[in-house]
Amino acid sequence: MKTAVVILNWNGRKFLEQFLPNVIENSPEAEVIVADNASTDDSVEFLKQNFPQLRIIINNSNGGFSKGYNDALAQIDAEYFVLLNSDIEVTPNWISPIIQMMDNDPQIAVCQPKILSYFERHKFEYAGAAGGFIDRFGYPFCRGRLFQDLEDDHGQYDDVCEVFWATGAAMFVRADVYKQLGGLDEDFFAHMEEIDFCWRAKNANYKIMYCPQSSVYHIGGGTLPKSSSRKTYLNFRNNLSLLYKNLPTKDMLPVFTFRVLFDVVASLSFLTHSLDEFRAVFRAYRHFIRMFPKNRDKRHSAPKQHPVSRIYSPSIVWDYYVFGKKKFSELRQADFQ
Repeated sequence: MKTAVVILNWNGRKFLEQFLPNVIENSPEAEVIVADNASTDDSVEFLKQNFPQLRIIINNSNGGFSKGYNDALAQIDAEYFVLLNSDIEVTPNWISPIIQMMDNDPQIAVCQPKILSYFERHKFEYAGAAGGFIDRFGYPFCRGRLFQDLEDDHGQYDDVCEVFWATGAAMFVRADVYKQLGGLDEDFFAHMEEIDFCWRAKNANYKIMYCPQSSVYHIGGGTLPKSSSRKTYLNFRNNLSLLYKNLPTKDMLPVFTFRVLFDVVASLSFLTHSLDEFRAVFRAYRHFIRMFPKNRDKRHSAPKQHPVSRIYSPSIVWDYYVFGKKKFSELRQADFQ
């Protein structure tokens, strides 16, 4: 099998009912597989009754996004994996342009399509937009999305582009590279595991790409709402972990010094609307410290950490909140090292 489109499901029957027929119809060149993450709704029964031809992989437990995919993909023999969220509407010919690009360049490990909003179809969607980046302190953003500001799609990002990370909502990845790098980090559970994976791939001298000739529409927030203390905790904890695992040694002290200062300010800003989110930041730091020995072992066993391309050298936090830069196009492209 050349391409396997794998949808990880957890209690998402409504999304399967709404979007699975569309994925099957528009993916004739791939096998579509649903991996169920120990759902407690009637997702599996619905699939068996309505899609008897479909391969279903049933995981024994809900270990989150990372473990769910690792467990499922270990059972699939394909050249390319496509990790696809269940709340995505795909478009005709969404697979071929990306597979052709990856076939033509064996250094491309990961690629994503253009991610647009399902509800506001002229806008980019938060989780990936037109390709992901991070600044020198590890804060992620996208072409088409800086923090909560989403741009309209006017074709301004219709160029093929090397990026820093590709969204896990619709991520094409070479199966051999996925296995070589040990898959997604299961300790992340959910959130930023794809950034960590892409950084490890870049440390192994692979490229991450964005392909605008393929586009999908994403609802987003299907598992956790955008404002959630659980999401805040996971984002802060996992961001610290990905920095520690992947930064060159010489950058470790300055980056973490500034991160602590920035995160204290962020936690204080949460106090204006949510005590739970304020506490979530400190809980994230406590658990990151607790995970330090395990992350140290991962760092030592991962590809050698070295300076990699497409990191934004200034602070995106400073540019956004102090200088008022709300669009990716307002950032100096020379600052992407």
